[in-house]
Amino acid sequence: MTDRSDTTTCTDDTQQFTIQLPCGLAKRIEKYAQETGNSNTGVVIEALDALLRGRKVD
Repeated sequence: MTDRSDTTTCTDDTQQFTIQLPCGLAKRIEKYAQETGNSNTGVVIEALDALLRGRKVD
């Protein structure tokens, strides 16, 4: 078995994380952000947090 480290060390409160999203999802994020007065980043953070809250991350 190969030694694989998936642990990310973060020395700040935030960390840059770049991903590619399907265009349709990106448009929905932008629309929701505009409707709620939030940023695109804020929408993605809230969505991921809501999905992952309470789940064990290995």
